[in-house]
This record gives sequence, structure tokens and C-alpha cells, in this order.
Amino acid sequence: MPIKIPNSLPAAETLRSENIFVMTEERAIKQDIRPLEILMVNLMPKKIPTETQFSRILGNTPLQINLELVAPTSHESKNTPVEHLQRFYKNFDEVCDRKFDGCIITGAPLDFVDYEDVDYWDEVVDILEWSKSHVHSSIFLCWGALAAYYHFYGIRKYELPEKLFGVFPHTVDYKQSILFRGFDDVFYVPHSRHVNVRREDVEKVPELKILASSEKTGVHVAMTHGGRQIFVLGHMEYDPDTLKQEYDRDVAAGLPIHVPDNYYPDDDPTKPPLVRWRAHANLFYSNWLNYFVYQSTPYDVMEIDGKEKNAEE
Repeated sequence: MPIKIPNSLPAAETLRSENIFVMTEERAIKQDIRPLEILMVNLMPKKIPTETQFSRILGNTPLQINLELVAPTSHESKNTPVEHLQRFYKNFDEVCDRKFDGCIITGAPLDFVDYEDVDYWDEVVDILEWSKSHVHSSIFLCWGALAAYYHFYGIRKYELPEKLFGVFPHTVDYKQSILFRGFDDVFYVPHSRHVNVRREDVEKVPELKILASSEKTGVHVAMTHGGRQIFVLGHMEYDPDTLKQEYDRDVAAGLPIHVPDNYYPDDDPTKPPLVRWRAHANLFYSNWLNYFVYQSTPYDVMEIDGKEKNAEE
């Protein structure tokens, strides 16, 4: 089954060109099934690439998905056209009375900003609290994960000696995890950030289980029992050229930046990047939608509550 997004969303044409089936609203309502209601809180400055990445990865599953987009109202976006936001995004106030099978809260370039100094921090806190009772399973991604770690469990972020930048090998710590069912012994994930959390801080929280990590990047994925909250610090959704764009931007601006690790063949930025994470990215989100959303969410989405799920990990 496909993802259902507005026909005029820029992602729609991109996905069609990649032979990913995008369903129109008219066709979707003729199917006698309930689509999964997925909310994406997009905190990235350039929202169109991020919404395209997630539309692509969520659309590559056998489930029908209705993707709802939300952006902070307490922040003026300077990198996404106002017309695009007005046309395709809702304010949180417009969806807070609804319930969702799944939610993704994205990253944001806020590594060096204290959480309380983020201009939309209060809104993020409201969404995080709301997700406990209105979302069946939430994925907090990169800065979204850092913010959720901090808000829910007091886990702080720490500045790294240099930017963590590249594509790194990871292993599955908890072998019985169905979120990583089908994964190889070693899998690769892109990372791009200046801060991290400490493994020992995550391990001190009894509600959290570390599922996957890397010697270089530390904790990659952790979650609560039953998968109501899933914390992801890597960027499995990245396009092949996302790190290239970041690298070229920083080089052009004269900023200190090293060639992304394990990204260009022979570390030569004149060569096309080597993509080695996409298959596992698709498997990860397919497992999430299947095991932690579709198979355990109530048929009536309004029956979602804040009770701990009795599900496999």
C-alpha cells in the first residue's frame, strides 16, 4: 500500500519519479481499510527535503499511511516558503484533539542552544507531553531525541570534541529486538551533530533499553518497554547527497569541517558518495510501522491512551 499525501506536495512528484506509489485522497477513501495516522512534527529549517525523505521511507511499506505535517507556530521559518507552510502544514493546536497511531519528531540544528533557550521549547514540551496519551508509538529523531531524553528523563547532551560527521558501522545490542528484526550483524547509519548523550546516563534509566549502538557514535537507538517511545540519534532517512550538501556548504562558508567518514570512496569528495544505509533504513521503519504501530494500535484510533503497551520489544 502507498503513502497518502497531498498531490501538490513537492514530495509527491519526487516519489512518483522513483516509482514509489503515491495514492490520491480520492482513491484512498474507496479502500475499505483504515489507514495508519502518522504525525510528523518537522523541526528542520528546510522542511521540504525532510518531508520528502520521510514520505519516501514511510511509503515503501505494505501499509496505507496518512501523513499529517505539523510545524512550530512559535518560530518563524526562514528557509521554507510561507506559502508551502500555509498549504501543507497544520499548527499543533489544530491536531491536539486528535490521536495518532505513530508520530515522528525530527531533528533541528540546535546543538549549541540550551533547551530552555529554544524559541519554541515550550511548544516542544507540550507536544512531548501530549504524545504520551495521544500517540501509540513515537520516534524522536536526533535533536528531537535529545530533547525527549532531556524532558522525560533528565538526560543531558554533551558537546563533542569535533563534529560527528559521516556514515558509521553499528551493531544491535539487544538481539531479540523486533525493531531490528532482519538486520545484518553490522549496519551503517549517517550521523551529523556536535553533541551526544552518554551511554551510562541512558543505562541508569530503568525505563530505557539500548537496542543499537556504535563504538564511534555511542547510543543509536533506545526505547521504552513496548515501544511507546523510541529514541533515534542517527539519520537513517538521509538522501544519498545530504551529507555532501552539508560538507559543500561548510567548505564554501570557510567553516572547519572534515570529509564525512566512510562516505566518499577513498575519502575523495570529487567522487559520488557511497550509499550503504538505505536498505536497513527501509527495514527499520517498516519494522516500526508493522510491529509497533499496525499490529498493536487500536482499530479505533481514538481508543489510544497513555497506558503502557504489552508488546514485544
